[in-house]
Amino acid sequence: MDSPTKTSANEEHLGLIWENENIPYSATYGDYYFSGNDGSDECRHVFIGGNNLEERLREAKNFTIAELGFGTGLNFLETWKYWQNIRKPGQMLNFVSFERHPLDSASIRRGLGQWPELKQHSDAMLEYWSKRDEGSQTWQIDEQTSLRVLIGEATSGVNSWSKQADAWFLDGFSPSKNPQMWSEELMQSVYDHTRVGGTFATYTSAGWVRRNLENAGFTVCRVQGHGKKRHMTVGSR
Repeated sequence: MDSPTKTSANEEHLGLIWENENIPYSATYGDYYFSGNDGSDECRHVFIGGNNLEERLREAKNFTIAELGFGTGLNFLETWKYWQNIRKPGQMLNFVSFERHPLDSASIRRGLGQWPELKQHSDAMLEYWSKRDEGSQTWQIDEQTSLRVLIGEATSGVNSWSKQADAWFLDGFSPSKNPQMWSEELMQSVYDHTRVGGTFATYTSAGWVRRNLENAGFTVCRVQGHGKKRHMTVGSR
């Protein structure tokens, strides 16, 4: 890949630089926002597949997905698109994401531009996103889908959240780059905000992250990863 190059002043303030023109990279955390190979396919494999959402979403009347790290919103968009294809009347999906450093609309649009198949969904999401204020937001994206983005530090955000999730997308920056996003305290909070029978999935298979999840109370399994990643981690309460 070519060397990353900086662009706008706002992106520079966020520590955001771009590799190969459209792959966002955080200089603050030294990691990419999504896989340069195919972040969209990785989302489907790790989060939709890892949480067995195909079967579970078809059966659920009201289902809540919580996510650590909203980023460009790619995981939400892939999930929303998938949900629209399988849902039945009367079902509801609530997607809740915790994000400390929200990107601006231009950066999100640029990062998502490599997936034209998501353009209709990303345009709809960005209609809301472009009008958001500094704080947390909740939007009724369509008649059967809500999106809530809680802005701030993840541990305090999850601790103050009054709900429980049926499934978690653990998608913070790499544990070696951003250990606070995978801390024992935060994984315990994730467990405490998971319904009995609920699940999590994450791209990482770092041993200390698995131990933090096990110590929190989850049953943890290492399974086949996406692409060049040999393993990922899934689990349940």
